[in-house]
Parts: sequence; structure tokens; C-alpha cells
Amino acid sequence: MFDIYLLEAIINGFLLGGILALLALGLNLIFGVIDVVWICYAELVMLGMYTVFWLYTKFGVPLVFAFIAAIAVVALVGFLVHFLIISPILDSAPINQLLATGGLLFFLQSFSTLMFGIEFRNIGLRLPILEFFGMYISFPRLLAFCAALIGMLVLYFFLSRTFTGTAIRAIAQDREVMGLMGVNSRKVYLTTSAIGGGLAGLAACLLTLQYDVHPAIGLSFGPITFMICVLGGLGNMLGGFIAAFIFSEIIAVGGFFFELEWGYVVAFAVFIIMIFIRPQGILGRRS
Repeated sequence: MFDIYLLEAIINGFLLGGILALLALGLNLIFGVIDVVWICYAELVMLGMYTVFWLYTKFGVPLVFAFIAAIAVVALVGFLVHFLIISPILDSAPINQLLATGGLLFFLQSFSTLMFGIEFRNIGLRLPILEFFGMYISFPRLLAFCAALIGMLVLYFFLSRTFTGTAIRAIAQDREVMGLMGVNSRKVYLTTSAIGGGLAGLAACLLTLQYDVHPAIGLSFGPITFMICVLGGLGNMLGGFIAAFIFSEIIAVGGFFFELEWGYVVAFAVFIIMIFIRPQGILGRRS
């Protein structure tokens, strides 16, 4: 007989996949257009979570407006990351770009530790747990899944129905040709970085409903996000979307049969095996 608790784990894993897909979408968008991996991407999420926490708990800003402010702040940070750090070294060796974003990762962690301390903080919002046919579903995770899905649909229509979105997709396909056709690649890169930052800000808002914020919160999601992007095909947004749900289901089902930590171990093992079998990713192309 099918175990109802296994079904519960599968459903919760599917809901977790929504937020992981949103994180992977932002990182894949930046890499697909600019061809630079932001190692510090999860730290932008951490900044967004702190923004929500301080605005909501310390200054009494309504949660909706705190969310909007967090998205705007992280979008601005994404813009500045490209303008101040990536743009000057865009034509240098990829290792320099990785070192620069890796250095920013440690800077943001250290800065947050000095500014906010190492305490775990939460916004103090208690959302209910939904009971459905004997299964318990996390309402914050369901809410986050729906919001992430809406965010991804909005991005899809932006990329497919607007001139700027079309330019972003065109540069992602062929940077040299679009430059010859008069497209301002610098402006597109800055816009892409701001959108990627905005997606990190949206993910931060959704994560504050489920997790405490602390300076090392990026370490909980950064490696997973990067592995999802690689598993789906680095720069391939559809591949990252699919890989996020594969990864989340492995974690959830593995945690059901063993323990949650073992769920992550199984997911990492599957990732390593897949790298040997298909190094270009699920939907990546062989170079």
C-alpha cells in the first residue's frame, strides 16, 4: 500500500523545488547573458532577507512594502555588482571573474557579521500548517511556490514579449552578432544583472517566511543553486528549472527513507554521477 507520508514528502519536495528553481533561474539568466558565474549570488539573497527583517521588525514597515523594498534593494545591488566589479574585468580570464565574485562573497559575509552579529533572526510571522487527507503541507512553502511560479511566468513574458527581453535573449544566443547590429550590450548586461538581483530579492522575501536569517545563510543555498544550474546545463533556464525539481525531490524522498541530512548526501551523489554521465547538463549542449 502506498505510504501517505511518502506522498507528503513528495509534495513538500515539489514545493521546495519552486524556490530552488527561482534561485537557479536568476543565476542562469546572468550566466546565459553575461557568461559570468556569480559565486556570491546566494549572498544577495542574504542581504534581501536582512532588508525584510529590519524593515518589518525594527521599523514597522508592512510586510508587503518590506518585500517590495527588498526586491528593489537587491536589484540595485545586482546592478552595482556588474557596474563596479564585473564590467571592469569582463574581458579578462574567467578565473579572475570567479575570484572577484568569490571575494565579494566573503566580503558580504564578513560585513553582515560585523553589522548584524551572528544571531539567527526571524520576522516572527507564524503561518499555519495545512492538513489535507492526513498529510501536513507547509503553508509558507506552498505560498513561496506559488509566488515563485508567478515570478517565473512574469520573467518569461518579459523575455518573450518585450523589446528589452528580446535583446537579452538575442545576446544570450550570439553576443558578437548583436554587437554588430547596434545593440548596446553594456546596457543589456546592466539590465540583466538588475533582473537577476531582483529575482534574488524575491527569493529572499519567500525564504524569510520559512527560515531564519544569519550571515552564513548563503552557504545553505549557494552550493545547491550552483549544482542545480550545472545539472540543468549552465546558462540553460529550462534545464535549471527541471533540475531544481529533480534535486528537491531527491532531497525530500531521501530524507523520508533516511534522514534529512542523508537526503542531501544522496542528492550530491546523484549530481556527481550525472557529471560523469552527462557533463554538459540535462539540457546543455556539448561544446
